[in-house]
Amino acid sequence: MEHQLDIKVYYEDTDCMGVVYHANYLRYLERARTELVDSTGTTVRQWSDRGYIFPIYTVNIAFKAPATLGDTLRVITKAQRASQFRAVFDQTIVRPSDGKLIVEAKVEVVCTTPDGRLRGHPPIGEHIGEHPSEHPSESKQD
Repeated sequence: MEHQLDIKVYYEDTDCMGVVYHANYLRYLERARTELVDSTGTTVRQWSDRGYIFPIYTVNIAFKAPATLGDTLRVITKAQRASQFRAVFDQTIVRPSDGKLIVEAKVEVVCTTPDGRLRGHPPIGEHIGEHPSEHPSESKQD
C-alpha cells in the first residue's frame, strides 16, 4: 500500500541555519506512517486501545537535500509485512514544487503487547501484506 501526506514547513521546524532540523524529519515520517495505518479503517489509537503497540525497531535515514521555511513536502510511504512481528515502511520525502528528493528512510516497526512482549501484527488491512490468521502474544523472535 502507498500513502502520501503533504506537510508544510513552519518556522518552528527549522534550525538556526534556516533549514529543517534533522530530527523533525522523524516527526514527518511518523505522521505519515500513522496516516497510512489510519487510512485502513482502524486508527493507531484504536489498535493501542486493543493492546497492539507498534514501537520502532530500526530506522535508516539518508538526508539528500535541505528543506526550508515555507516549503511544502510530500511524504510517500510504502508498507509491507516483513514477518509475523515486523512491518517495513519505505518512506521518501520530496519537495513537489521541484521534485527534489529530500529524505529517504526505511523504518521497521514491531508489534508488541502493552507490557513489551512481541505479538503478531493485527489485520491492519490487506494492503500491508499478508498477515497471520492468529496473532500469538508469546515472545518469539524472528
